[in-house]
Amino acid sequence: MTENVPAVPEPGADSPGGELIATRKGMFGVRNGGDTSGYGGLVRRIELPGASQRPYGGYFDVIADELEGALEEQGLPVEAISAYVVYRGQLTIHVPREHLVRVAKTLRDDPALRFEMCLGVTGIHFPEEAGRELHSVVPLLSITHNRRIRLETTAADVDPHIPSLFEVYPTVDWHERESYDMFGIIYDGHPGLTRILMPDDWLGHPQRKDYPLGGIPVEFKGAQIPAPDQRRAYS
Repeated sequence: MTENVPAVPEPGADSPGGELIATRKGMFGVRNGGDTSGYGGLVRRIELPGASQRPYGGYFDVIADELEGALEEQGLPVEAISAYVVYRGQLTIHVPREHLVRVAKTLRDDPALRFEMCLGVTGIHFPEEAGRELHSVVPLLSITHNRRIRLETTAADVDPHIPSLFEVYPTVDWHERESYDMFGIIYDGHPGLTRILMPDDWLGHPQRKDYPLGGIPVEFKGAQIPAPDQRRAYS
């Protein structure tokens, strides 16, 4: 059905007015230990896409209309949706964390939406984005209507709490544990939020941008190769 195929945005039409949050130097944005990649002169702009304006294209407008109508019937404020972002053919609905569970339930249960399947939970760390350094992204699939969207919410480093979606989508169990393990996001309401990849007594969260590269020094016939974050820099 043509309704289920979103319009392909024209080049440059995706979410104009993106937000520049940082400029990183080097291949990995390494701090203190130096850039050992040899790409010390590389400069990259870290820019997040801004909110899109209607029409979004394809079924994206249908989803926005249905969702806003359903939330209004429930008495939720308009602030329950902070932004719609269309970027590279995907619709991401940004939701403040206090409204995340209610919005997810609405997306799952409303007959016109029916996003029955959660495809996982992904953590992201933007240390330069003050007050919302931690992002949690949830891709959803509607089997009924053959549609895909993403939910995204944020938390601060100093208050890394985000409501768990376990009661809405029980399959997020291991995914939320992994985001907790790797990024330190605390999913309130999760039935067993423990590490899933690293040992229970591991210090820190390895996929955060401020986590040291680490490594184990290796010896070769008396010569020693230091850990990555202790090697000399090329920049």
